[in-house]
Amino acid sequence: MQITYRPIGFFHTPHKNTTGMPIQPSGAQGIKGTINILPEFREGIRDIEGFSHLIILYHLHEICGQELTVVPFLDKNPHGIFATRSPKRPNPLGLSVMALCGVSDEGIILNNVDVLDGTPVIDIKPYVPDFDVWPADRVGWFEGKSGNATTRRSDDRFSACTLEDTGS
Repeated sequence: MQITYRPIGFFHTPHKNTTGMPIQPSGAQGIKGTINILPEFREGIRDIEGFSHLIILYHLHEICGQELTVVPFLDKNPHGIFATRSPKRPNPLGLSVMALCGVSDEGIILNNVDVLDGTPVIDIKPYVPDFDVWPADRVGWFEGKSGNATTRRSDDRFSACTLEDTGS
């Protein structure tokens, strides 16, 4: 089975390379960016201005290859990829909840942007607290570490492509 998606738009952000970027929206407070929606999808953002936050799904286009065990940014120990938010995934999808600042003729303006400039956007969904907030009684190895995402920055551990990553 093959699954194919096409971008609905592209991020425009101040983050021009992955090294030094915030690793989560909580570490990108006050950083603005836009999503330019492709013309054929612009009708789809009708009524979006009524929401304070959006869930953005995007393709991590600068990630090469995959690893099933990684040392994530917030820990020094290896963990299974599905127990992390690290980008080097079998399907390099990113997900961020961002504050909606406004709507323009070309797309949407966001705050708390932790995404690389030029990143293809796959989908946008409204953030609805009654649907999207669940009390968690455990957060695994993130316990005592997740708050560090406000100051931790990306390094080059997931950005360098090797010949093995590219299939060469």
